[in-house]
Amino acid sequence: MTKTTAKTTKSKNVATTRIVREAIIPEDYQPISMWGYFGYQFLFALPVIGWVLCIGFALMAHNHNLRNFARSQFCYLIIYIVIFCLLAGFGVLQTILQSLGMI
Repeated sequence: MTKTTAKTTKSKNVATTRIVREAIIPEDYQPISMWGYFGYQFLFALPVIGWVLCIGFALMAHNHNLRNFARSQFCYLIIYIVIFCLLAGFGVLQTILQSLGMI
């Protein structure tokens, strides 16, 4: 039998990489473009409508990348709501709004 050398192992890795790059990706796993991420982030930042769409995409999107991105944005939304409630509960929010002249 022949010995496996580093050179043949390296060529096997290159060949494997080429096969992966040329593989057809199913529609459910198609990557989102940079502008797609930008647009979805802008959409999810809209009050109420964006939040509802974020929840909808997080639960029902067919594309796994879009679903995971929507879930991450939904987690940020939950964190912001929790922080807002804590600040409001401790009275810090009222103090901040008074110092800004909003109340």
